[in-house]
Amino acid sequence: MSTGANNVTNLIRAVLFYTGVAMLLTHELDAMRNHEWRVLPLTAHFDDSMGEDVFVWMHVPLFDVMIGCIASIERRIRATAQNVVAAFLMIHCGLHLAFSGHAEYEFGEVQSSVLIYGAGVLGLLFFVVGYVLSRQAPRPES
Repeated sequence: MSTGANNVTNLIRAVLFYTGVAMLLTHELDAMRNHEWRVLPLTAHFDDSMGEDVFVWMHVPLFDVMIGCIASIERRIRATAQNVVAAFLMIHCGLHLAFSGHAEYEFGEVQSSVLIYGAGVLGLLFFVVGYVLSRQAPRPES
């Protein structure tokens, strides 16, 4: 694959990845509106006030680590973190499917579904485009 095509493919992967992350972060805003802490095993046993506070504040270290790693100046750390986050975008869809039958699950609007499942699709496409890129890379001659 030529360097120009490789650059375009990397740009496409970056757009897929960062749009997926943006959808995940926006979903977390939507999660506040939909009382997600009532569904999560870590926070469901708290009253609403405490559950909401724990839910909000647990995202600070999670986002700190995620953003720090995907923005790392170390290429290997950044690439690994991007793969982990892209995989989580897909796993997150499965978690929502698993919890969708919960009595307190409130994510019924189209907007919520687009954010949740759209991020998962973008995570999948990130890997698909990466796989296609790796298949088209020139093989070293032996």
